[in-house]
Amino acid sequence: MKRALSFATPVLSLVVPLGLICLLAVQFGGLGLQSSITVALIRIVTVVGLYIFIGNSGIVSFGHVAFMAIAAYATAWQTCCEALKPIVMPGLPEFLLTQSIAPLWAGLSAIALATVAALVVGMVLMRLSGLAASISTLAALFILNVVYSNWDTVTMGTASIVGLPTYVTPWIALAAAVAAIVIAYGYQRSRWGLVLRATREDEVAARASGVSLYISRLIAFTLSGAVMGLAGVLQAHYVGTISVDSFFLNLTFITLAMLIVGGMRSLSGAVLGVVFVQTVIEVFRKLESGVDLAGAQLSVPSGVQELILAAAMLFILIYRREGLTGGREFVWPRRST
Repeated sequence: MKRALSFATPVLSLVVPLGLICLLAVQFGGLGLQSSITVALIRIVTVVGLYIFIGNSGIVSFGHVAFMAIAAYATAWQTCCEALKPIVMPGLPEFLLTQSIAPLWAGLSAIALATVAALVVGMVLMRLSGLAASISTLAALFILNVVYSNWDTVTMGTASIVGLPTYVTPWIALAAAVAAIVIAYGYQRSRWGLVLRATREDEVAARASGVSLYISRLIAFTLSGAVMGLAGVLQAHYVGTISVDSFFLNLTFITLAMLIVGGMRSLSGAVLGVVFVQTVIEVFRKLESGVDLAGAQLSVPSGVQELILAAAMLFILIYRREGLTGGREFVWPRRST
């Protein structure tokens, strides 16, 4: 019983507030607010996916967005309308050209493909450590971007694939975020999560204790790729259109910023970082478009959003080097000392 409570309490400390926010947005908010909440929940899935590898290993990966792209394109190939695919993507296999697959099975198979891709890439890259490993993941992202940008008969190159079914609601995004949080927390509590954090703290001591850096990092890299694949499927079926440029450097750096600002060494930091950064983005985006305040139109110049966000991140990183959470998990209610 105590073991179950020790597992459930940190998870519920994250899941319950997210559920309440989603409930209030659906019941009392407009379509704009619901859209913002859905985007934030998809970002939580993305950043939690990054945390599984980066937070536990201490290796910053710049290439995980590639697995989002792999899953997003895989689900697009399966769910895009049959009339459009032979015209714009004639290089697809025959069974994909002539039929569409149900979104659920398309999503699951797309996540599976992203998982396999993460396993294959990880088998090559996880033999590296430190800066070499980080740069190699960035190289993997560039390779995928170049391939998908020029594979015109399958990916439409730099053009956008349109006509995807848009079934992602705030509740579906919430369910995915809860699943990602449970997976991440279960992993970090597991033997392999503990082993990987040991390598993060002292690689030499971990090796001397018989820990396999390669296997422990490969497991985290693969699991992280699977969660990123889930985020890619959600992104594709929320927007209804995808392009290779939407899974490149902009998304890479904003999600890494969310993780670092919240605290890359805790799952709570991953979630809080998304909430903080996404709130700043939405507030100042609204101010840039103009708001009515006591009969007067109030607006800020275009570009202020990026400046405020950059200043906020600098302030946090200067005065809270471990992020907003300080590398600790939320636990509610806190035990009395």
